[in-house]
Amino acid sequence: MTHAAEYVRNHSTPPDEVLQWLERQTHIRAIHPRMLSGPIQGRFLEMISAMLAPGRILEIGTFTGYSALCLAKGLGMDGVLHTIECNDEYEELIREAISRSGRQEQIVLHIGDALSLIPKMDELFDLVYIDGDKSEYIAYYEAVMPKVRPGGIIMVDNVLWGGKVLEEPLPTDARTREMAAFNAKVQADPRVENVLLPFRDGLMMIRKKAS
Repeated sequence: MTHAAEYVRNHSTPPDEVLQWLERQTHIRAIHPRMLSGPIQGRFLEMISAMLAPGRILEIGTFTGYSALCLAKGLGMDGVLHTIECNDEYEELIREAISRSGRQEQIVLHIGDALSLIPKMDELFDLVYIDGDKSEYIAYYEAVMPKVRPGGIIMVDNVLWGGKVLEEPLPTDARTREMAAFNAKVQADPRVENVLLPFRDGLMMIRKKAS
């Protein structure tokens, strides 16, 4: 951890006991624990959710459930978060984390392909968080757009892709090209307004305009 990162963490409200437990378990039980949202991004997601007070949230890419638990904290009493994870190896840990959080009635876990599951969801979402397969970002974006209410928010993680999207000429690897194409698509989309935050690996905040 850099000095700046340590300073930021020391001057932010720490995660609760369940999130601390989940962070430890992720490092023990997951192959790529760096994929965890972590305390600072998690706190940011929690505060955004709390400010929006969404009734319905959709998350694409659960991993071990850290960001889902953070986002769910902003839900009202009748609010529901749907979270989709393609890797069934994480299901046991995700469900244990949800159980420990006491939000079993508010967090619905879907194991499977997001692009197959989203069209079947009869919901209008106030908040969407995309952090799944980077090669599918444009497809996710188009799939969720009809299911986001006017004025609703879409947040998309990893849009700076380790700084590779800034390089000139643009690297030729597929993931960098796909991420750059996603960023360009959002920037040119008249249906939305957006801001790219240089937060961690880049977080795009997108607001669907009222039609």
